[in-house]
Amino acid sequence: MVDKELEQLAMDVGRALKSTGLNLVTAESCTGGWVGEAVTAIAGSSDWFDRGFITYSNAAKREVLGVAAATLNQHGAVSEETAREMALGALKHSRAQVSVAITGVAGPGGGSADTPVGTVCFAWAKNDAALCSERHLLEGDRTEVRRQSVVIALRGILGLSSQDETAVA
Repeated sequence: MVDKELEQLAMDVGRALKSTGLNLVTAESCTGGWVGEAVTAIAGSSDWFDRGFITYSNAAKREVLGVAAATLNQHGAVSEETAREMALGALKHSRAQVSVAITGVAGPGGGSADTPVGTVCFAWAKNDAALCSERHLLEGDRTEVRRQSVVIALRGILGLSSQDETAVA
C-alpha cells in the first residue's frame, strides 16, 4: 500500500535538493530507516540521496555518528542535543550537504516521566552552517508515531533546503 502523503513529500524533497545540487543523508533511530525508504522509493533518488545511518543503540550513535558519551549521559538518547550531534555526525561521515536526524520513543513501552512515549526529537543540518532542532510529543500507536516522525522529518528537510546557506536556527 502506497502512502501518498509520504510519496509526495519525498518527491518534493527530491525536487528541492536536485534543483540546488545538494545531497541528503539520514541518521535514524526510532524510525528505523523509514525516511531512507521513503526517499529511495522515488525513482532517480540516487541523484540527491547519499546514504542513511540507522543508529538505534547508544553505542551505534557514538561509534557511527560520533555522538558524545557525555551528551547521551547528560541529556539522554531522546533529546534535541543528541539529535543535533546525530545530524552533524551524519554530515561528517557522508558526502551529503543536508542531513536529518530522528531519535525518539515510539512505544508502546520505553517512556518515562521526562520522556513519555511519543516523544521524538529531530535535527536538520545543512553544510555545517544551518542547524535546527525540535522536540515533538506525538500521539498514536508505534506505527503512527513513526509515520508522523517521517512526515515531520521530510517537511523539515524542505524547510531547510530553502534556507539561506548562512542561516543558523
